Amino acid sequence: MPFKGTFTMFFNKKSEELVKRHISSGLKEIKEELDEHLTSVNQNTNEIQTNYEYLCELDSKIEKLKERIDEITMFLGISHPKADYKISPLTKNEKEVFLILYTKGEEKGYLTYKEIARSLALSEDLVMNYITNLIEKGIPIIKKYANNKVSIKLDSNFKSIQAKENIVKIDEAISAKLSH
Repeated sequence: MPFKGTFTMFFNKKSEELVKRHISSGLKEIKEELDEHLTSVNQNTNEIQTNYEYLCELDSKIEKLKERIDEITMFLGISHPKADYKISPLTKNEKEVFLILYTKGEEKGYLTYKEIARSLALSEDLVMNYITNLIEKGIPIIKKYANNKVSIKLDSNFKSIQAKENIVKIDEAISAKLSH
């Protein structure tokens, strides 16, 4: 009988070693796959960042071209054709965001969501939602991306038409509220 116990003990040690090697081998394979996956994710992240920087650069160049084209058309005396803006009615809050874009944009050009939010004592997320609503309702807003920040302004042609015709229908009560 002592032979049987020794065999079992020997077999258990052998099988235990075998199981440990098998588990160790499996864990090494998993680690290698995870390392491969991590490398792939890092490469994709770098590619996305490079594309984003390239798009920001393109946006900047397009903006400069637009400004030059505007200068040339002004120099040549060519006016923009009057656009037929179809603006859906705005809510009171949307009108307030519009007015900040209209008035403060006059001073600064482009505004960030944070600047607009601060002017109206609203959250940036709420301002982003209002800007999206304005765009959906037909307000032509120009966005500029630089240094991972979004800046916005009203289209200058639209702004001049708004000044002449009040196509957004801003009433004096809202204007007065924001001027104080």
